[in-house]
Amino acid sequence: MRVAERISRISNKVYDRMRSKAAFTIRSEDAVERDLEPLRGHKYATLVTFRKNGEAMPSPIWFGLDNAGRAYAHTMADSGKVKRIRNNGKALIVASTTRGKPKGPVIAATAREVPKDEWPHAEAALAAAYGAGRKIYMRATGNTEGFETYIEICPVTHAK
Repeated sequence: MRVAERISRISNKVYDRMRSKAAFTIRSEDAVERDLEPLRGHKYATLVTFRKNGEAMPSPIWFGLDNAGRAYAHTMADSGKVKRIRNNGKALIVASTTRGKPKGPVIAATAREVPKDEWPHAEAALAAAYGAGRKIYMRATGNTEGFETYIEICPVTHAK
């Protein structure tokens, strides 16, 4: 295991332990079907994905929105959220604090792992949201190439 991968795994464990208890109160029953505009201006969101048994699992994430209103996040390819998304694309997303405490409406969404040919678009959305701070963070944590992926989160909306 490379140093960059070790740093990422340790970082994820630290963040998991720091997760707000309020993140576990996010429920499907409270979700609204609308666009992701309530996320604009926020640096963090909590993405809720679902285990095979239906249990909700919240994950605070850094995200970037593109011009079409889709959110993108960068994560480890073997993370729990990615495994859950591969099994079931149902998701919830809500603006939050770094630790996952909700700060807005819970939005019904779908999530998918982004194919490699779409990674430049996902990275551009993240770079636009975080600028130089993201570059510094990515450099400090090392090269994650080979064990990374991106996820795309799209709102579920009614066809009117």
